[in-house]
Amino acid sequence: MYYNGVYHLFYQYNPKGSVWGNIVWAHSVSKDLINWIHLEPAIYPSKKFDKYGAWSGSATILPNNKPVILYTGVVDSHDSQVQNYAIPANLSDPFLRKWIKPNNNPLIVPDNSINKTKFRDPTTAWMGQDGLWRIVIGSMRNHRGMALLYRSRDFIKWAKAQHPLHSSPHTGNWECPDFFPVSLKNTNGLDASYRGKNVKHVLKNSLDVNRFEYYTIGMYDTKKDRYIPDNNSIDGSKGLRLDYGNFYASKSFYDPMKNRRIVWGWTNESDVLPDDEIKKGWAGIQAIPRKVWLDPSGKQLIQWPIEELETLRKQKIQLNNKKLSKGEMFEVKGISASQADVEVSFSFSSLNKAEQFDPNWADFYAQDVCAIKGSTIQGGLGPFGLATLASKNLEEYTPVFFRVFKAQKNYKVLMCSDARRSTMRQNEAMYKPSFAGYVDVDLVDMKKLSLRSLIDNSVVESFGAGGKTCITSRVYPILAIHNNAHLFVFNNGSETITIETLNAWSMDVPKMH
Repeated sequence: MYYNGVYHLFYQYNPKGSVWGNIVWAHSVSKDLINWIHLEPAIYPSKKFDKYGAWSGSATILPNNKPVILYTGVVDSHDSQVQNYAIPANLSDPFLRKWIKPNNNPLIVPDNSINKTKFRDPTTAWMGQDGLWRIVIGSMRNHRGMALLYRSRDFIKWAKAQHPLHSSPHTGNWECPDFFPVSLKNTNGLDASYRGKNVKHVLKNSLDVNRFEYYTIGMYDTKKDRYIPDNNSIDGSKGLRLDYGNFYASKSFYDPMKNRRIVWGWTNESDVLPDDEIKKGWAGIQAIPRKVWLDPSGKQLIQWPIEELETLRKQKIQLNNKKLSKGEMFEVKGISASQADVEVSFSFSSLNKAEQFDPNWADFYAQDVCAIKGSTIQGGLGPFGLATLASKNLEEYTPVFFRVFKAQKNYKVLMCSDARRSTMRQNEAMYKPSFAGYVDVDLVDMKKLSLRSLIDNSVVESFGAGGKTCITSRVYPILAIHNNAHLFVFNNGSETITIETLNAWSMDVPKMH
C-alpha cells in the first residue's frame, strides 16, 4: 500500500528459517519502491483467532485516511480459516511500525456452506454507490473456484452476499484474488472504488491446482454485484496469465502519487530440496514491481517494470542495425551480464519463412510447444532472442526468444524462457521448465518484436512486445555466475533478423536497511 508518502510491503515470512512455517506478516517500507528498510513484523500469530497462522490479505485506506489490514487467521490444527483486521497503533509514526489486532476479531467466520479450509486472502475493499464496502475472499466448492463477496457498512459487521462475485467450475481453489478497475482511455491506474465511465474490471486469481496466476477482463454489474468476463476472456488454465513463468500470489494496489496501478508478485525457489534453502539461508523473492494497465484492444493487460527501476542503471552499451543470419550469435560485452537490464528491438523483412503451426499442438500449452521447439531447433522465422546467464562456452544458458508460426488464419508468436540448459547441476528433481506464452501481436503490418529482460543472478524476468507477455524464470547456474556470466544475442532461423536497437545496462544493487 501507499500511505502518506511511504510504500509499505507486507509479506509472508518465516522468521525462524528459510523453509515454510511460522508465518508472520513481515513489513518493509520504501520511498521509491527500490530501496527498502526492513522493520519488525506487523502481524504475528498471538491470539485465538490467528493462533495457527497469520496468512495473506490486503490493505485498504479508509476515507478518513486510516489504513486497515484484513488478513486470514488460522484457528486450529486443521487449517480452519477466519478473516481478521489490524490497525496501526500510532498514525503519527511515518512507518506505521506497530499494528493492533482488536479483540472484536474475527470479523468474518465461514458459514456452513463454505469449506473452512479453503477460505482465505481477502482483497482490498471497494465502496459501492450504496455506501457499502465490499471485499472478495478466495474459496472453492466441489472443485469450483469462487470469489466470495461480503458487504459491510462500517467495515466491522460483514454479511455474505447470496451469490459469489464470480465462480468457475473445474478451476479448484482460488487463492490471492484481486479485483480492480482499469481504464479504457489511458494507462493511468484507478482506485478500487472508482465508479466512473470508460472502465472494465479485472479479476485475477492464483490457482492452487497448478500454481499459476490467471485473470479475466470483463464487466462489473454493480446492480447485481456480479462480475461477467468478456466472451473472449476464459477462466482457468486455458486463460490469460499475468506471467507465464514462476510468479504467484501477486497483489496490486493503486498508487495515487503517480496515478498508476502496480502489481507485485512472488517468485519462489526452483532448486531441489529444502536443504538448498537452508544452506542459502533464504528462500523466495519479490519480482520487480510492474505498472499494469489495459491494452488498447481491451483484450489483455500490459505490464511493465516501474520507471524507478531505471535509477539502478549504470554502465550502458548500445547497438544499432546489426544483422543476424541463420546460426549467428554474438556476445553483448561491456556490462555485467549477471545483473543487467536489456532492451532489444528485432525486425525482419518477410513472414514467408514462418514454420507451419502443427494442428496437433492446438490443445497444447505454449510451454509444451517450447519444449518441442527449443532455441537449438532450427526454424524459419526464429528462434531468435537472448541467451542470458550463459557460460563462456554455452554449457549453461537460459534463452529468452521468439519463434513465429504460420497458423490456419494468422501468425502465432511463441515467446519462451527456457531453463532446461540453465545449470550444470545434475539433479532430476530440479524444476527447469521451458516456460512459454503466446504474444498477441499483428506482424503483417509491423514486422517487429521487442524484448526486455531483467537479469539478476538467479532470476530472468522478461517482457515481450512491450509487456504483452511476461515470463519469469528462476535458474541456478554454477558456471555462469558473477563475472563469469555472459550475454549473447542469437538467431537460429533461416530468415535474417535485424537488431534495430539494443540497449543494455549493468544494474546497481538497491540499498537495504
